[in-house]
Amino acid sequence: MNALAHPSLPPEARSTPTELESLALLRLIQLASPTLPIGAYAYSQGLEAAVEQGSVSSEADAVKWIGGVLEHGLRALDLPVLARLYAAWQAEDENLVQRWSQFLCASRESRELLLEEEQLGESLRKLLCELGASLAEARRVRATYLGYFALGAVHFRVPLTPALSGYCFAWAEHQVSAASRLIPLGPMASQRLLSQILSLVPRTIERALTLADEGIGVTLPRQAIGSALHETQYTRIFRS
Repeated sequence: MNALAHPSLPPEARSTPTELESLALLRLIQLASPTLPIGAYAYSQGLEAAVEQGSVSSEADAVKWIGGVLEHGLRALDLPVLARLYAAWQAEDENLVQRWSQFLCASRESRELLLEEEQLGESLRKLLCELGASLAEARRVRATYLGYFALGAVHFRVPLTPALSGYCFAWAEHQVSAASRLIPLGPMASQRLLSQILSLVPRTIERALTLADEGIGVTLPRQAIGSALHETQYTRIFRS
């Protein structure tokens, strides 16, 4: 009997190389899906405060705000840290995972942004346990969304650059969804907005991967101030 078709072998052993690539892609889509049951839809990362303050009131404003966070936030912090967490999980180096997780949490500039990172991380950790990622079960490292997104990508054999793209897509999808409700924007405007943001992603990833350790860090004072003000904002629908 052909080993590729043997029913007792795990799916990875029964798959051809092309099918393995397809499976990794599907798993990446699963990790980046807005329906992933971790509660990411509940956060706006300061966008709600920006709308409340009048800084973001149109599709063009949303492009500038979300694009700015992508450039000065994800490029300078999230993506290079995600790349390092990915490498640490590949090496099963929990000390290194812990180091970068602690660095990430220290870099979140408001209480709400830190709680978002930790709450999504713990929710994703529990989900990965259900999906068979044994390294997620130990709970010896600080739970962060980036950390367990990286573990999910390693567990599902998603290559690094596609994993970074998937993370950017998930983030952009949630930001655009928040903007569509807050400004508000119609379906066509939301898709135009998402398309403009996604067009920036490949170059953003390319630049993020060139950063040395000492060059990693976020500078988003408007988001940080807005997020801090959001903690006491009277009327709100998002948790950050």
